[in-house]
Amino acid sequence: MDDANPLVTRPPRFTHIHRLQERGHFGIKCGLENIQALLAGLGHPDKGYPVVLIAGTNGKGSTGAFLSHMLKAAGLNVGWTTSPHLTNVTERVWVNGEPIGAGALDLLLREAFEAEAQAGLRATYFELMIIAALLAFRMAGVEVAILEVGMGGRWDATNATDPVLTALTTVELDHQQYLGDTREAIAREKLCTARDGRPLVLGPVLDPDWIRPLLPCQPTLHPAPRLGSVDIHWDHSRVGKRRVGLAGLHQVDNLATAFEVVRQLRAQGFPIPEARLWPSVASVQWPGRLWKVPMLEGVWMDGAHNPDGARVLADHALACAVRPHLYVGSMADKDLRGAARELKRMHPLSVTFVQGDAPRYAASPALREAWELEAPMLTLRQAACHLRAQSEAPRLVTGSLYLVGDLLREMGIQPF
Repeated sequence: MDDANPLVTRPPRFTHIHRLQERGHFGIKCGLENIQALLAGLGHPDKGYPVVLIAGTNGKGSTGAFLSHMLKAAGLNVGWTTSPHLTNVTERVWVNGEPIGAGALDLLLREAFEAEAQAGLRATYFELMIIAALLAFRMAGVEVAILEVGMGGRWDATNATDPVLTALTTVELDHQQYLGDTREAIAREKLCTARDGRPLVLGPVLDPDWIRPLLPCQPTLHPAPRLGSVDIHWDHSRVGKRRVGLAGLHQVDNLATAFEVVRQLRAQGFPIPEARLWPSVASVQWPGRLWKVPMLEGVWMDGAHNPDGARVLADHALACAVRPHLYVGSMADKDLRGAARELKRMHPLSVTFVQGDAPRYAASPALREAWELEAPMLTLRQAACHLRAQSEAPRLVTGSLYLVGDLLREMGIQPF
């Protein structure tokens, strides 16, 4: 019997998800020809609903989480695609507040691979995932699709769509090897997601006078005004008397961006009652973004992976007078020294390094040099044991969303 024969290799349960994973997640490909050919071969699923693009260095996922919750609460059928995922690729595609099932994703990926074969091309991981998401949204009959732009924007697969609106959350230094060494160069790449005559919503930290000369086209600019009086707590914030489910002043800025997107959609005729929005904001959770891990005592995870993300995380800890034990693991191609400089400002009670199994992880010599610290280095299994133990002070895992996902898988914790 096959069950007794260790030499028999069975195909994976979800064949096309397995094929996708073999493509690899990283890098950038110049040109939109692949994604345009795939969309054409599949009858342009992106033409069946309005598209909103969310670009930026940091804050895209959180802004998308706020926006998708708000639009769903307003009674709209909402599609949303985000990246990266933490523990399961299905987390990248959401329909009406729920991640897609693995079986449905596998079927949609089969369509994407068939279109790839018919077009005679080889698509990237991200292109195939975007195609699957757009097909899912057509199948579900969504009334609006929120697409999180990946790296940059000019050559991102999402930029092959025709958005009714684009939002730009922040522009900071990250992925310089692909996007350029200055904020201006990076902004130019991201601003290619804007469209002539259509709204471009700017996050509160972005100066329209700085953005305007960098634009490759002429959208209408709509800076998001900051929200009113903000009361910051370690695990949430309040705007006036209204609770914000995601913690940190930067998340209030992301919420302000989402509110401005809603205003611009309402101006285009979308029925979005104001009264339904704030109750949905209070319930927003977005794992991996200063997130209290369920089933663990006093453990928080935040995927800050660049100096700007580390800065806002440190600012939040200082504002709340919280000194955590830090567990830090990063990808080797990141600005380790810049992130360390910011995180050290929170005066952590201790620092422990974590290295995952993937070759992209920074090894102990690089982390110790960046931190100028002889801190211990743990494997994922060792770090998981530490985090399961009791501690009187909060423990904060940071440095990479990939680290967050790897640790959650190691501990068998599902984020959604």
